[in-house]
Amino acid sequence: MWERIAEVLAEPAQVMGRPRYAPRACLEGILYVLATDTPWADVPYRELGLPSGETCRRRLEQWQQRGVLEAVFLLLRAQLDDAGQLDYTRVLIDASMVEAKKGARRSRARCAARTAPAFI
Repeated sequence: MWERIAEVLAEPAQVMGRPRYAPRACLEGILYVLATDTPWADVPYRELGLPSGETCRRRLEQWQQRGVLEAVFLLLRAQLDDAGQLDYTRVLIDASMVEAKKGARRSRARCAARTAPAFI
């Protein structure tokens, strides 16, 4: 799978400064955090031979800002779809990261305080 996405994750040429960690090492650190639900600061990077959690978090942010992650997802989805390995009978849509518009009404399901009896 790495061979498929290596070109998309390739870093721009660095002119000065300390050498950057390889994109693959950062991706492995990001996937470790996602798979184990470990906080970025608690990544055992020395034991696993990975960049620090903070380095992985920064790289994830950079990739997200440059649109690299979306390109990787689209590439992998297209390849899996072409191979007939995607099942579209079950789809999950998650909007938990979408901001509500200003002035939007709050969901009544979350407001349990309204139904609680008031004690005097």
